[in-house]
Amino acid sequence: MKKILIFTAGFGEGHNTAARNIRDALEHIAPDEAKVEVLDLFDACYGKLNDLFRKAYITAINRTPRVWGKIYNVIDGTQFVESNMMMLTKMKRAMSDVLTDLEPDAVVSTYPIYNYVIDAIYADGRRRNFSQITVITDSITVNSVWYRCMSDYFLVANDDTADVLRNAGVPEQQIRIFGFPVTYRFAEMRDDRYRNGEKGPRRILYLINSGKKEAPALVRRLCKRVDVQLTIIIGRDAALRKEIENEVTAPANPVEIVGWTNRMPELLTSHHLVITKAGGATVQEAIAARTPVIISQVVPGQEEGNARLIVEKECGCLAPDPEAIFGALNSAFNHAENRLKTWVANISKLSKPDASLQIARFILELAIPENAPPKKLSHLSATQPMGRDGRSILLCDLHAHSIYSDGKLSVGELVDFYGQRSFDVLCITDHICDHTRLMGRMTNLTGLVLTLDRVEEYFQTIEREKKRALEKYGMILMTGLEFNKDGLTKKSSAHLLAVDLKKPIDPSLSITQTIAEIHSQGALAIASHPHEFRTHWGKNTLYFWNNIDQYAPLLDAWEVANRDDIFNPIGLKRLPFVANSDFHKPKHIFSWKTVLFCGKDPEAVKQCIRVNRDVSITLYRDHRIGFGYGDLEQAARFDYTVDESGKGILPFRVYHMKLA
Repeated sequence: MKKILIFTAGFGEGHNTAARNIRDALEHIAPDEAKVEVLDLFDACYGKLNDLFRKAYITAINRTPRVWGKIYNVIDGTQFVESNMMMLTKMKRAMSDVLTDLEPDAVVSTYPIYNYVIDAIYADGRRRNFSQITVITDSITVNSVWYRCMSDYFLVANDDTADVLRNAGVPEQQIRIFGFPVTYRFAEMRDDRYRNGEKGPRRILYLINSGKKEAPALVRRLCKRVDVQLTIIIGRDAALRKEIENEVTAPANPVEIVGWTNRMPELLTSHHLVITKAGGATVQEAIAARTPVIISQVVPGQEEGNARLIVEKECGCLAPDPEAIFGALNSAFNHAENRLKTWVANISKLSKPDASLQIARFILELAIPENAPPKKLSHLSATQPMGRDGRSILLCDLHAHSIYSDGKLSVGELVDFYGQRSFDVLCITDHICDHTRLMGRMTNLTGLVLTLDRVEEYFQTIEREKKRALEKYGMILMTGLEFNKDGLTKKSSAHLLAVDLKKPIDPSLSITQTIAEIHSQGALAIASHPHEFRTHWGKNTLYFWNNIDQYAPLLDAWEVANRDDIFNPIGLKRLPFVANSDFHKPKHIFSWKTVLFCGKDPEAVKQCIRVNRDVSITLYRDHRIGFGYGDLEQAARFDYTVDESGKGILPFRVYHMKLA
């Protein structure tokens, strides 16, 4: 049984709506496969104080929207949340208890603050034993508080919102466009509004969720229009209902007044237009129903994006006062309803009524129980059959050097050397130095690092070899770099691996900037040999380890094993890990490697490492007959194959160790 935990908060109905709809979709498509819980820790931890803040928030957005807009901008433009985590100490304790007790396989957040609490819990570098998914309920004007924190995936409603995240540096592979998670009932609704060529008044749905003082007068005027048949949603406000009923006298067409209702899918898909404020849930439900929107109010901040989406995509219009609303209706219904038809056509392009179902399926794929039966990893072989879900066991080395820096083999020779040994993934990561540092300038003179004038050639060479590696050996070849940030001491030196780069990165950037550039290309940023060497000579590079609190949230993985060394402190910290040979010459093949269980494509490989599930390390042994260490360098330059006599390169046999 997969355990899925969804966190929400009552600060705006969109968060709760998204959480409920995802839960319902999960229970709808996988009633026997998943156990789903929705929690509001703000309510559970702070009770009456939470009610007070929630009411203050609602009052602010409805009565003093400009004040709220300024608060929103402060949160967006500063580290406000991060610097005030002490206020959430009680929630941090509760969250830690929940994660320990429930042991979820996937954690979904529809409110951004929870991710910061999770980051604080795991600030010591412990591994998260769950997939972490953030469902962003805003559109276009997305507060940076949503994506400044850690999350495996960010789920957004549309391309425009995805562009905001891309421009902010969120890696492409972490962004998924599913649509807003409206109730799955929208996917089941029958839409007959325009199929029968019906004539008569157009049905207008008016949601009075703000501007209550103006609502009675507006209703009185709308009731008099012969081209409108009105349905009014007033919620649980009994006093407002009485006011509205008093205004509905001798209407031109029947008027329906509805209180609180759970029939929004039916109502939206049976009306031609909806008048409402630019709330996230309501606007997204209207899009799912393909019902154009006349926006009567916009709260500065998060609602601005919803309004922009409707206006810029021509799915409706902004009408902030009664006269503008009447003007919008006239524009929609005049001239053979051409504008209404345009709105309908455009909003249909955005509509994703099955979004919650798609999100539910995505979560189920990520929610792999920790107590699932272990995969069979004994006697590994590259020819092991692929699983039904497309995953297989992959032998990987993500840290190898060629003659472009201080390696002994050319790029082509590396491809043959690893390919003949049935490796599935190889990343070539030649050294490149920061030429603005004294140590970097000195190292560039040695000829043992990749110099700036050869970077383009280096990328082109590896790119040419990728096709051959795949066709001849079935091996994925990736382009990488090892950024040498060497100082005068081991504590000031750091080596950073970039795995699967698409283009060069300026080596003079700071470490933080370099990591951001790596992530912008969808590549992995890995701390190379971040602890003390024990068994072979090499320059210790301890900067990442000594600054673990700063870099643990930024790095995708840490080398827990490099060549013959195992860095036990990495394992004890439960950091995401890989093992590499730091290959410079053929005898380095006899060293620690990474074993993955995932799909055999670059994106699946990288995501497996990021999530750090189904990751093991193995001490590689190349069981061959007729070659000793001294012969191996020569053997690397020839195409040896296995034959019945046992000569040549035999399939590898390994044992594996999985770190808890």
